[in-house]
Amino acid sequence: MLISITCRAEDASDLGFLLHKNPAAVNETETAFGRVVVFYPEASERCCTSALLLEVDPVRLVRARGAHGLDQYVNDRPYAASSLASVAIATVFGTALNGRSRDRQERVGEKMPLSAMIAAVRCRGGAGLIERLFVPLGYRVTLSEEPLRLGGEATASGGVFALTIEGMQTVQDLLTHLYVLLPVLDNAKHYFVGEDEVDKLLKRGAGWLPRHPERELITQRYLMYRSAMVRSAISQLDLAEESGECLEEADDRRAAAEEAGEAPLRLNDLRLRAAQEAVLEGGPPKRVLDLGCGEGRLLRLLLRETRIEEICGVDVSTVALERAARALRFDSLPERQRARVSLLHGSLVYRDERFRGYDVATLIEVIEHLDPPRLEAMAQVVFGHARPARVVVTTPNAEYNVLWPSLPGGSFRHADHRFEWPRPLFRDWAERIADRFGYDVAFRPVGPEHADAGPPTQMAVFERK
Repeated sequence: MLISITCRAEDASDLGFLLHKNPAAVNETETAFGRVVVFYPEASERCCTSALLLEVDPVRLVRARGAHGLDQYVNDRPYAASSLASVAIATVFGTALNGRSRDRQERVGEKMPLSAMIAAVRCRGGAGLIERLFVPLGYRVTLSEEPLRLGGEATASGGVFALTIEGMQTVQDLLTHLYVLLPVLDNAKHYFVGEDEVDKLLKRGAGWLPRHPERELITQRYLMYRSAMVRSAISQLDLAEESGECLEEADDRRAAAEEAGEAPLRLNDLRLRAAQEAVLEGGPPKRVLDLGCGEGRLLRLLLRETRIEEICGVDVSTVALERAARALRFDSLPERQRARVSLLHGSLVYRDERFRGYDVATLIEVIEHLDPPRLEAMAQVVFGHARPARVVVTTPNAEYNVLWPSLPGGSFRHADHRFEWPRPLFRDWAERIADRFGYDVAFRPVGPEHADAGPPTQMAVFERK
């Protein structure tokens, strides 16, 4: 699997600085599915080419997936660029993909004449689809259909192409386009597509995907047609397109709108204080796990409690974790404080050994972001597998929504909410979870209570028997 990137211009050798790979060296990196080699066939002031060679080990790939059968070993996966190539790009060119350069930061945002050659790419949709994906991004596309060879004889191509794209692009944009669109062309991924894939797509698609004429097809293929995730991604792309903002700005605006609706109650502050009190009740625990930590607001409160020895935040969104790290001032925290807090990228619907051994786990305004069928997986992970001594859960009280004049009838408080429960439904769910996994549960109001509608937020505190 071979991909090369070429720059033909003055100071073309700066490509090595922008990719963070020395043209004078051969860089080798081992992955779970094979070896990635980066080398430079040419590196002059007028022309510089960096080549990425991915040597896929079919046996290692199959073992990593737990697959069986001869067809898993004998196929085109080691040769045609796919999601394996995307992972390789993120692995060896991750710094460039994130728009950073130690020695040439001033050139990161500079468009230059770049071309990328992919020796073989499978496209389920043909040459026309390749052009529909790359031409709107400003590329000239050159294609040749490559025949498959069986027993030394050429046969039908099977939709495999040699692809070259050329255009005035930044190095970051070129890498981003390849990272997203290679698995889209292949219409397959070599790994399970979880909820974090939405965040990856929105992060890498910021600045170009909201206005791409094939954005729905790109979103569907990238997320492997998982309807709930596709809907979530499209709704956020719609918001970014309508406002003309990048995806991160749009997300900020939506969060601000939600907070503005709650501003008269200062509800978020009340929630955080209530969660903090529930965590510290009976004496500070040694280890606290904040599942769905977002931007780390609860982590910052808990970090002030010096008797807590370890605080860990987990989120499926890498963007949220980056913001949490900035909010916590990781770079400037005293060494003793820095040793107490950590951030993990993970999902609370998959078993994870890192979640075990904590005294308290919190899920503050988290469960309503899960599709109802995934609540069972979350319960198995948190209450069945991790089994902390105490679990603190908060979620909106749907009955209170009628008291917000700015909230249209039948609407949820946040565009990403999958449901909002009235108090009887939340109580029923929590009691069933407690009975099933060996916990006692108590319910508490958060925020000012209305005589009929109750509090704006409802809390359940689970104590392991």
